[in-house]
Amino acid sequence: MNTDRRHPYANPDSKIYWEAANSGILLIRGCKACDAKHFLPRHHCPKCWSPDLAWIKASGVGSVYSFSIIHRAPDEAFLTKVPFVIALVDLIEGPRMLANIIGIGSLETSVGDEVKVTFEKMDFGYKLPQFLLSKFTLNAIV
Repeated sequence: MNTDRRHPYANPDSKIYWEAANSGILLIRGCKACDAKHFLPRHHCPKCWSPDLAWIKASGVGSVYSFSIIHRAPDEAFLTKVPFVIALVDLIEGPRMLANIIGIGSLETSVGDEVKVTFEKMDFGYKLPQFLLSKFTLNAIV
């Protein structure tokens, strides 16, 4: 079985992001020219195209904008992962990001659910930001 899942590549625009994720910190980019906040890491602001950007530590709190429960593995590497939830999460800082909802109750995800970031160590060395449903983790230590 092929266990070589595709994995992130840390380029010059995203290296700081991946280093922070490996330390359990979610970073987003903020534009110093127009104050827009965005995700994915990139070299220019997608709103005004300014290159004057800063890294901002995100709270890691957001809500589910949309989601899908994957029941059929898209590749052999995901056979042991199904079913799993992939979601669009609106961070309270503004950006929307794509990530998995993991943990207790993940298959009960609904649009509007509050989520909190967690970092899952992957077999390729990076920690990936994933999300936990707040309604199932209110008293959990994350």
